[in-house]
Amino acid sequence: MHRADQHPSRRTFLDVTGAMVAAGLTAGCTSDSAQPGRHAPSAAATPMPVPATGRHQAGVTLPQPAQPNLLAVVADLATPAAAGPLLAELGQAIRTLTTGTDPRLLGLPPGDLTVTVGVGPRLVRTAGAALPGAADLPPFSRERIAPPARGGDLLVQVCASDPLLLPVVAAALLGQAGDRIHERWRQSARRGTNVPVGNGLTAPRNPLGFIDGIVGPHTTAEQQRDLWLSGPPAVAGGTLAVLRRMELDLPRFAALSVAEQEAVFGRRRATGVPLSGGTVATNPELGAKTPDGRYLVPADAHVRRANPTVVGTGLMLRRSYSTDEPAPGLLFISFQNDLRTFTATLTHMDTSDALLQFTTTTASATFLILPGFDRQHPLGSRLFG
Repeated sequence: MHRADQHPSRRTFLDVTGAMVAAGLTAGCTSDSAQPGRHAPSAAATPMPVPATGRHQAGVTLPQPAQPNLLAVVADLATPAAAGPLLAELGQAIRTLTTGTDPRLLGLPPGDLTVTVGVGPRLVRTAGAALPGAADLPPFSRERIAPPARGGDLLVQVCASDPLLLPVVAAALLGQAGDRIHERWRQSARRGTNVPVGNGLTAPRNPLGFIDGIVGPHTTAEQQRDLWLSGPPAVAGGTLAVLRRMELDLPRFAALSVAEQEAVFGRRRATGVPLSGGTVATNPELGAKTPDGRYLVPADAHVRRANPTVVGTGLMLRRSYSTDEPAPGLLFISFQNDLRTFTATLTHMDTSDALLQFTTTTASATFLILPGFDRQHPLGSRLFG
């Protein structure tokens, strides 16, 4: 893993990422919740293949439950006009890599490998200034972002249960792109073990020890309403992604008492139950007070400041991945069909969310996750065809 302003080569990337994998990195790249009745496979189970083609790209809601490893690569295109042919080639490479027919896998079985591709606002604007995904993210507070780590034309998200696949697949795709792209930054990360959160769903713990991703568009109806883009036709079946890499002040957070930590989040650390009571699946009762008039969920608690009902937005599919380099922290990824879902939420958090005092954002970008593809409809063809 390298800092964003160092522009590492593909060979360096392969060497360093391989070393990180050998050190035991684990992360995930799928939905924050498993389908009701589904259970995480044992370590010895063989991961099931995930089809790369279909209405939606894999790696957003499929597979379920979560894979253990993630690598995100952000790059720029040397010539934006060449986006169509490049995306079509990447889609073809993704099909051969995920089916295990690509010699660049070096004999490794693909298992549950997924590759998810998104394009940044600059590329989207070449297809239409009013399209979803054409808007850049605005700046927010508590950011320390070098220019190469803000924005980008291309996102390649690689996820798999086998950690050896990450550098191999990334090298294959970067080699396919060649000089047509210039890398900005990349991040390897790991994801906590899933724990039950009720209604047959699971969610992992984040680096601060709290269960993350309890609230989200988990049902098909919620995903159709808040996750997937329904139009225009060029983007239907896609979604919008936000990536935020953050440093965490872990020593300062760990110095708090458990009760103080729980007040920051508004949930019990051990169980995820809201401080207002109920079960982990219960919506926080934000109006509930103690006999002396204090809110059970503090006014600056994260679950209050980020609550979609309070903010007035739809749900976002949220993921937090633990990182070791360039500093201890997390890689936050959210998927939603309206960028305002993210921007309005973070704007509301910026004013008084107790969690933000422990974070500093060092990389930030948004991407249109392209609709699904198949042999007849290459990746990106509806947008750049």
